[in-house]
Amino acid sequence: MTYFGLKRTLDHVGYFETEDQTNLFKELKLQIRQSRLIAITGVVGCGKTTALQRLQSELVSEKDIITSRSLAVDKDKVNLGVLMTALFCDLSTEKDGKAPTQPEQRERKLLALIQKCRKTVVLFVDEAHDLNNSTLVKIKRLIELIRQNGCNLSVVLIGHPKLKNDLLRPSLEEIGARTDVFSFEGIRGHQTEYIKWLLGECIHSDCIPEDLITDEAIAFLAERLTTPLQIEHYLRLSFEKAYQAATKPVTVGILEAVLATGLNDLEPRLIRHGYNAKVLAELLNIRVSEVNSFLRSQLPPGRTEDLRDQMLKIGIPLYA
Repeated sequence: MTYFGLKRTLDHVGYFETEDQTNLFKELKLQIRQSRLIAITGVVGCGKTTALQRLQSELVSEKDIITSRSLAVDKDKVNLGVLMTALFCDLSTEKDGKAPTQPEQRERKLLALIQKCRKTVVLFVDEAHDLNNSTLVKIKRLIELIRQNGCNLSVVLIGHPKLKNDLLRPSLEEIGARTDVFSFEGIRGHQTEYIKWLLGECIHSDCIPEDLITDEAIAFLAERLTTPLQIEHYLRLSFEKAYQAATKPVTVGILEAVLATGLNDLEPRLIRHGYNAKVLAELLNIRVSEVNSFLRSQLPPGRTEDLRDQMLKIGIPLYA
């Protein structure tokens, strides 16, 4: 860090907002105020969580919406009861006590809490692509119950693009047709501006970005990488590589040496969208070993084409 004049590490720097994100926030706030089920999807590392933290902070400062968050980590085991417990934790005062264990009593007490708030309540659920279908159905029913009793509850689901594709499946029409889905693109199309902003936030005031990395190297990074996570990771690796070689600024040659081989191959692309081998096997009703063979191009051509057709029909992004 001293060698390159960095005053802080490259991660958790702050919030880089594009015009698209500003417009997205405006639309989200309108939808939240109308008691809606909302899904926000984006690839791994695109900045969804950071953006949602910013949105939550804005809602808190505006004071007309009460925010709640589900902090449960193991999302594939999260059910409606866990999400309602999150609402009780954030809405209850001491004398309101904890959530009743009996479903009927629990719903009635939660409704009374929301009525007492006299404001729209919004629950944020991160990593929502791991929620099971029955939980999604029950979330929809809870929103309807609250609305039918004259109050507003919105639920914002945040997850990988897999969540969006799941909601579009005919078997989830009951939920998907009632969900406002937004795709979060992060810094896509603004990679160069993001890199320059990031460096400006991290270097000492008496340093200039050109001393750290050449313009050609920045352009190379912006062309090859698409998310803040990727950019932060490979910038750090390139600075380490240049420091070990006692050279600066970082050049295209150094970046080529640190960029992972196969960075944008099919398997890592699918994982960024939420589709690992286990998920694909469950969707296609085949063995994990066959999925792995497909990803490694080890299946017969006919079988490969058959699996490709099945994946494309359910919205899995096989092509960049």
